Amino acid sequence: MASEPSAAPRQPAQVPPPLVPGLRGLLTLAVGVVLVAALYLGREVFIPLVLAVLLSFVLAPVVNLLRRLRLGRIPSVIVAVLLALGVIGGIGAVIGTQVAGLAGNLPQYQATVQRKVAGLQQGWLGEANRLLQRLSHDVTAATRKADAAGTVAATAPGDDTPKAQLVRVQEPEPSPLVLAEKVLGPIVEPLTTVGIVLVVVVFLLMQREDLRNRMIRLFGSSDLHRTTVAMDDAAGRLGTYFLAQLGMNATFGVLIGVGLWVIGVPNPLLWGVFSALMRFVPYIGAFASGVGPVVLAAAVDPGWSMVIETAALFLIAEPVFGQVIEPLLYGHSTGLSPFAVIVSTLFWGFLWGPLGLILATPFTVCLVVLGRHVDSLEFLDVLLGDRPPLTPVENFYQRMLAGDPDEARDLGEAMLKERSLSSYYDEVALKGLQLAANDYARGVVTSAQIENIRTSARAVVEDFEDHPDAEPARDVNAVNPSETPTLAERTHIRTEAVPGQAPPREARPEAWRGEAPVLCVAGRGPLDEASSAMLAQLLRKHGLGARVVGYEAVSRDRVRDLDLTGVAMICISYLDISGSPAHLRYLLERLKRRAPHMPVLVGLWPVGEKVLTDAALGRQIGADAYVSSLRDGVEACLGSARAAADAAAAA
Repeated sequence: MASEPSAAPRQPAQVPPPLVPGLRGLLTLAVGVVLVAALYLGREVFIPLVLAVLLSFVLAPVVNLLRRLRLGRIPSVIVAVLLALGVIGGIGAVIGTQVAGLAGNLPQYQATVQRKVAGLQQGWLGEANRLLQRLSHDVTAATRKADAAGTVAATAPGDDTPKAQLVRVQEPEPSPLVLAEKVLGPIVEPLTTVGIVLVVVVFLLMQREDLRNRMIRLFGSSDLHRTTVAMDDAAGRLGTYFLAQLGMNATFGVLIGVGLWVIGVPNPLLWGVFSALMRFVPYIGAFASGVGPVVLAAAVDPGWSMVIETAALFLIAEPVFGQVIEPLLYGHSTGLSPFAVIVSTLFWGFLWGPLGLILATPFTVCLVVLGRHVDSLEFLDVLLGDRPPLTPVENFYQRMLAGDPDEARDLGEAMLKERSLSSYYDEVALKGLQLAANDYARGVVTSAQIENIRTSARAVVEDFEDHPDAEPARDVNAVNPSETPTLAERTHIRTEAVPGQAPPREARPEAWRGEAPVLCVAGRGPLDEASSAMLAQLLRKHGLGARVVGYEAVSRDRVRDLDLTGVAMICISYLDISGSPAHLRYLLERLKRRAPHMPVLVGLWPVGEKVLTDAALGRQIGADAYVSSLRDGVEACLGSARAAADAAAAA
C-alpha cells in the first residue's frame, strides 16, 4: 500500500519590497489635480450646468405626473419649468420685499441697540470698557513720546530733508456706460445664470431618455445591466434626497417663520425663507440662519426675553428635525457617512463658494453610487459611504486574529438578528477561518496566532450553543428592498436555515439511536477542528447527536483504537485541501477498513474545489458524499437518518 505523503516543509514568509508609486499611480494623481483645477477655474461654466442637472432631478417627478395626465411631453416640460420659475421668482420677490422693509426700519433698530448698549455700559461691561480705554491711552501716550523723539532727531540743524506733502488724486467723472455697468451688472449676471439654467433644464427634460442611452453607450455598453442599475440607483437616490430635503427644509422654514411671528420678531417671512435655504448646508446651515433673527430680536426688544426665545427656537427645532423627524421619515437616504459629508462640504465650499456648500451632498452621493457599482471605484464607497468598511468575513477574521471572541460574538449576534445560525457559520465564520488558513499556509500567520484563532473560534462556537438554528423574525419596516448591496456584500449572500429535524429516536434503526450517531472528524489543517465543531453543533440543534475527534485519532497508528460505539455516519471536515488530496484518500481508506459499511461524508468548505467538480476524482477518493457548506452537510446527515428510518419502517 502506498505510504501517506508527508506535509511539505513550510517556507518562511518573504517580506514584500517597499511600495513605489508606479507610472499608473502618478498618472492618476496628475489627472486628479488637473480635474480639481478645471473645476475651480471653470466654475463660471460648471455651476449653471450643475444647477440645471440638479433642478432636472427635482422636476422629473413633476414631468412624469403631468405626462400620466396625458398632457404630452413638451407641454409637461414647459409647465414644470414655468412652475419652477414661478416658485423661484416668488421666493426672490418675497426676499426683496422683506429686505426693503427691514432696511427702512434700521434707524429705529439702531436707537434701540444704542439704548441697550448704554445700559450695559453701566454695569460690568462699562468697567471692562474703561479698563481697555486706560490701557489704550497709556499705549498711545508712549507711542507719541517715541514719535516726538524721532521727529526732533530728524529735524536737527543741518537736515535738508524735504517735508512730505499731501497729494490728492482726482478721479474723472464716470461715463454713462460705466455707470450703467455698475448699476445693472449685479442684476444682469444672476438673470443670465437663471436663463442658462432654465434653457439647459428644458433640454435635459426633453432629451432625458436619449441622454441616458448615450451615457449607457459611452460608459457601459459592455455591461448594460450594471450600468442601467447604477444610473437608476443614482437617479432614485438623488430624487429621493432632493424631494425629502426640499419638503423637510420647507417645513422647517414654515415652523421658524411661524415661531418668529409668534415671538414678535420683525420680518418672519424673510427669516423663514432664509432658514429653509440655509438648511441645505449640512450641520451648520440651520444654526447659522438663526444669527440674523437673534441679532434683530436684540435690536427690537428693550429687554432680553425675545433674544432668549428666538435662540431657543433654533436650538430646539434643528435637533428635533435632524435627529428625530428625518430618520423616521426617510432614514439615511443619501448613504453617506458623517465624515464624508463634512469633508465634501469643505471641499466643494472651497471650490465653488457658498453654492458648493449646497451642492456638496448631491455630488458625494453620485460618487458613492459609482463606488457601489463599478469595481475599480469601490474605494469611493469605502471612504464616503455609510456601510461598514470591512465585510462580516473580514471583521470575523480580524477579531479572531486579535484574540477578541467577545467582540466577534457581538458582531455575530447582530448578524443573527437577520439570518440563521447555519447561514452565519457558512457565510461568515467558515470563510473567516478560511482566510486564516490561507494566511497560515502562506506563512504570514505564526503558530502562536493560529493557536489564538483556534481558541477564539472554539469560544465563539460555545457561546452560540443555546442559539437555535432558525430563521429570525424579520422587521418589514427595517428592510429596504431597494437598498443596493456593496460589491463585497454581493459575494456573501444570506442563505436560508436548515429545514426540518431528525426523526425521533424511537423511529430510527438501532444504529442511529445512540447519543452521538454522527462522528465529526477534523482534517489535518490547523482550523479543521473548529469547522467540525460547528457541524456537530448544528447537527445537535436539529436533533441528531454528534461528537468531534481530532485528526490524530484517525492517524495510521491510532485508527484501530477509534471508538465507533453508537456511530452510524462519519463526517470529515476540511478547510484547506489545496493541491493533491492524496492524504484524504488515505484517510478514507483507513476509515473504510475500520468501518466497511458506514457512510462517509466529506465537507470541503471552500467552494470550488476540484473534488467537488470532478466526479471521477471524487469516486477515486472514495467518499459517499461531498458537500461544500455546513447547511448541505446537515441536510445530508438528516437525509441519511430519514432514509434509515424509512427503511426500518418498511422492513
